Amino acid sequence: MSEILAYGFMQRALMAAIFVGLLCSTLSFFVVLKRLSFLGAGISHTALGGIAIGLVLGIDPIITGSVFAVGTAMSTGYISRIGRVGEDTVIGIYYATGMALGIALISSFKGYYPELFALLFGNILSVTVRDLAIMAVVLVFVLLFVILFFKELLAICFDEEMAIAGGLPVNLIYMGLLAAMGLTVIVSIQLVGVVLVAALIVIPGAISFRLSKNYRGMLWLSLLFGLGGSVGGLFISYFFPVPPGAAIVLILAVAFALTMVLKPIFESGHRKTLLDK
Repeated sequence: MSEILAYGFMQRALMAAIFVGLLCSTLSFFVVLKRLSFLGAGISHTALGGIAIGLVLGIDPIITGSVFAVGTAMSTGYISRIGRVGEDTVIGIYYATGMALGIALISSFKGYYPELFALLFGNILSVTVRDLAIMAVVLVFVLLFVILFFKELLAICFDEEMAIAGGLPVNLIYMGLLAAMGLTVIVSIQLVGVVLVAALIVIPGAISFRLSKNYRGMLWLSLLFGLGGSVGGLFISYFFPVPPGAAIVLILAVAFALTMVLKPIFESGHRKTLLDK
């Protein structure tokens, strides 16, 4: 362990894995409860259009990608609620449009973009101090939002109509959740890339949903699996020739598969024991 952390790039990568693991697993709790999994995939792929704009214009792609990610998330919520168009329909349109814009820009403008591969598939080992600072700022923003509006977010996730009847500012809080998702997606791209980032904000919550009996347990388990998957994938990639992003997602996928297989067996055995008594 000490040998691995002797390298500066591994120290930065570990910090990035912890930051992103906390971010994604915190939001994964709400994403699964509110059934926003497809939105996470839509935001990440739409962000490719913003990233491409930054690359071809010589602007920091994180900035342009952030604008696209947050804009996609919030406009999806606005159109689906005000325009009476299904949320999945809006996401599908944005998903395809963002990908098409990114491909068109990168194909049309001459030049070599070495950053593109890292943004598509992640490159946590190239994380800089500046990247860590951005992740830390987003982490603080998201955690403050969740802490301040935790009860309201739970109310919206479990029963939005009751939340409206109770006088809660549902639309405002929901838009805040979508903005937090957009920012989380864009900073997580450095870890696992555009292609895999959606998995990171869905699988921890899905695992914890399978294993827990109440929302407190679900939140803590989501944090545990999110952090464990992020840090574990990083160390696996150090010892084996597997990209960190892929290793992280595969660890979480295997954990989810195990819950699908082992939980019914455990519950069946538990019921049998109770009957024997």
